[in-house]
Amino acid sequence: MNTGITLVTGATGHLGANLVRRLLEQGEQVRVMLHSERENGALNGLDVERVYADLRDSEAVAAAMRGCARVYHCAALVSTIQGNAAHKREVYETNVRGTIHILQSAERHSIDKVVVSGSLSATGYEPGRSSHENMPFYPFDRHLPYGFTKHLTEHECLKAHANGLNVVVATSCAIIGPHDYEPSRMGRVLIDYAHGALRAYIPGGFEWVSGRDIAEGHVLAMRHGRSGQKYIFSTAYASVDDLMALFREVTGRPPPRLRLSPWLMSALAEVADKTWYRAFPNLPRRFTPGAVRLLQMRRRADHDKAKQELGYRPGQLSQAVQEAYEDFVRRGLIVPASKQST
Repeated sequence: MNTGITLVTGATGHLGANLVRRLLEQGEQVRVMLHSERENGALNGLDVERVYADLRDSEAVAAAMRGCARVYHCAALVSTIQGNAAHKREVYETNVRGTIHILQSAERHSIDKVVVSGSLSATGYEPGRSSHENMPFYPFDRHLPYGFTKHLTEHECLKAHANGLNVVVATSCAIIGPHDYEPSRMGRVLIDYAHGALRAYIPGGFEWVSGRDIAEGHVLAMRHGRSGQKYIFSTAYASVDDLMALFREVTGRPPPRLRLSPWLMSALAEVADKTWYRAFPNLPRRFTPGAVRLLQMRRRADHDKAKQELGYRPGQLSQAVQEAYEDFVRRGLIVPASKQST
């Protein structure tokens, strides 16, 4: 792989913001492809070249990639709702068509290698077993549009590999860590917890990955990943109760007393989805039927392939929570309990 410009899409997202910093640390010349000039502070003070392009515009994507040696494609429209037909079309056009444009432009510009960010939601699931790279995706389960489009994205990567492009899929679990500028769903939970505004929570569990680990995983996939292969990156499985204990440790606040019934919340989310949110199908919400269902699946992931082939060594989830908290404090999104008025 020759030296040259490294392009990162989705650089203002949680994954992208951590990855850009990791690349700059190792001295790479980084170009970021942004959707618009409206930024969220993720790139403030960073020595990066900015270009603007909509993933759905193939010519704009091709122009943004011109002169690059390698590409990390992290951009995606993430959603935990079904949405209406227009929402589904937007998710598809951004995630699937957008990736096709990246892959086609990479072939046109003879890019050395492309790493495409994947999602655990596009990986096969069997109750009682840890998901791994060879577990087939069952298309007739109740998938959200986001998860299904990420599955289709992997299919496009395999097609590009068959055509000779050096492309690898780096699969992410739910991210926890610093540089969460939106912030993410879990970032908002931590902020609310730190301010005593989280009154209740739903038990469940998921496989989590620290911002530091997922960024390092992408770098390892670029360095050592085999073309046409998929690698899962996670830090650890944790229940929501485990997370509440970690939040208590970093914030000094007690956890919410109310532990809601997941079955009740699932039913309420389903009712809301078919009544209130039918009138406002694309309105953001904290608890969607999809989000509750994901927590109740208690999915675990196997990252042995990444460890064996790439030398991946995950850190500690507790460190990721600590780093997320400290970064929110630094940016003024969390006021430490010791400084809050009583």
